[in-house]
Amino acid sequence: MEKLTLIDEGKEVDFGVDKNGVVRYRGRVCVPDVPELKKMILEEGHRSGLSIHPGVTKMYQDLKKMFWWP
Repeated sequence: MEKLTLIDEGKEVDFGVDKNGVVRYRGRVCVPDVPELKKMILEEGHRSGLSIHPGVTKMYQDLKKMFWWP
């Protein structure tokens, strides 16, 4: 919640909240530090069209464009 306060006060220029209430970092969805959620995102990236045998590096680069986590 502290991060949201800083965003609201304009003190976090790289972060924002979109019209759906999703926190974003430089336009990418900001994923909270929840291991199961991160695992789900990685598994979905592996199953989706992002990884039709592209290799680990390609899948990582594709997911990196959409998601951010510390």
